[in-house]
Amino acid sequence: MTTMFEDMMAGLNEVDNFLAGENAGYKVSVPTEVDVKAIRKRLNMTQSRFSDTFGFSLDAVKHWEGGRRTPEASARAFLTVIARNPHAVIAALHPTKAAAVATRRSSGLTHKTNKKTRRTLTET
Repeated sequence: MTTMFEDMMAGLNEVDNFLAGENAGYKVSVPTEVDVKAIRKRLNMTQSRFSDTFGFSLDAVKHWEGGRRTPEASARAFLTVIARNPHAVIAALHPTKAAAVATRRSSGLTHKTNKKTRRTLTET
């Protein structure tokens, strides 16, 4: 078993070798199938919200989930990243919203649903 330092050094050596032209690069293995509906459901999003949040067309999401189309390789790669780390993708695609959420969390403020006002900002 290697230590974290050894892993980091191995990675840095790989980068050095790549920059020196000794390694041609890395081959990405993209999954042949991605369960878009499972990813979306795990994120508790509607098809519309999922498409808006991640930049897909609503029709594409519907066709992927209905089995009428298969996402292309680039979309499958992106969907794989979304499945593994959706918060990082959202932060990258929506930096102002992510910053606002982080500010609310650090200040102890959260959104709370209320029937009368729909949404109010309350202190936790």
